[in-house]
Amino acid sequence: MNLQNRIFCVCAPGKLDILTSSITSLLPQQVVVEVKNSAICGSDVHIFKGKHPSCSLPVTIGHEFSGIIIEKGAFVQGFQIGDRVTVEPSIACGRCARCLQGEYNYCKDLTFTYRVGHGSMADFVVVDERNLYLLPPDVSFTTGALIEPLAVAIHAVRKADIQMAKSVVVIGAGPIGLLITAICKEKGASSLVVVDHNQYRLDFAKNFGADHTINSRTENAREQILMLTNGEGFDRSFECVGCQETLENSIEWLRPGGISTVVGIFEDQRVSVPITHLVSREIKVQGTQGYCWDFPVALQICNKIKIERLVTHKFAMENLDQAFQTVLERNKCAMKVVLSSFSS
Repeated sequence: MNLQNRIFCVCAPGKLDILTSSITSLLPQQVVVEVKNSAICGSDVHIFKGKHPSCSLPVTIGHEFSGIIIEKGAFVQGFQIGDRVTVEPSIACGRCARCLQGEYNYCKDLTFTYRVGHGSMADFVVVDERNLYLLPPDVSFTTGALIEPLAVAIHAVRKADIQMAKSVVVIGAGPIGLLITAICKEKGASSLVVVDHNQYRLDFAKNFGADHTINSRTENAREQILMLTNGEGFDRSFECVGCQETLENSIEWLRPGGISTVVGIFEDQRVSVPITHLVSREIKVQGTQGYCWDFPVALQICNKIKIERLVTHKFAMENLDQAFQTVLERNKCAMKVVLSSFSS
């Protein structure tokens, strides 16, 4: 085997390079996946700007993807060449106490494929068999590339313990916020409100199950929240932006005993909270990252939620620069941008 692989790398803020390498051998438990579709994630944007809190440049990019197995190692048992797959990009050690307890998302050595040189903005990705999931026949490659963000949303909702008749506010109507909205709707949330300053995204939220939307640019969000909750606040909030103001909102808009689940990536690593409000109302603030056994659920519900509706733009892989500019320019109204494989 001697595969020439092209892979995108962010080597400096705003600068993409294509690296070329050879895949000449595999470990016994590994496969080579030929990338068919790869989606741009919010974390890819943070990396592109050089502001991801956990990634130092240079770093390869891309971790939301689907493809076809074209090579496999000697010990791979559950998959065959030609299988259509999506990939869970987290890498846990499998040996520490948390991994052995099944809580691999708490592994002390947890990392992700793109951080170790196997980003999915590429021709091929080398992955372990344990990270593979078969795509059902009725799941397209485009939907397959969105299983990863759906798993992130499922994990966040599961941590927030959303139950029937719970009231929920989602702050931030990006892809993760919309997926959280759709899942909360399926869980039976009684009042589901989405807040954003982008009306285009709020219109999307209505299609994903929001009962009410609030445009924080043109409306007084606090007054609207008080009116919608009879002055009591929500049972649950999801912070899906990653900034000081929205973190404060996620706490202040809760009723006593409420839970704020923080999903957004914060470029500023030091933020403050309204501590008296948090203490006097016994508010719980919790973080959520990634997933843990959430991919199988995502594959079960992806078509029901119709996650492919998130895709607003598609590009060929070699036009990744243009794709990033589309994400960054607000007037492009991009929600989810998907790249197709390099042209031959």
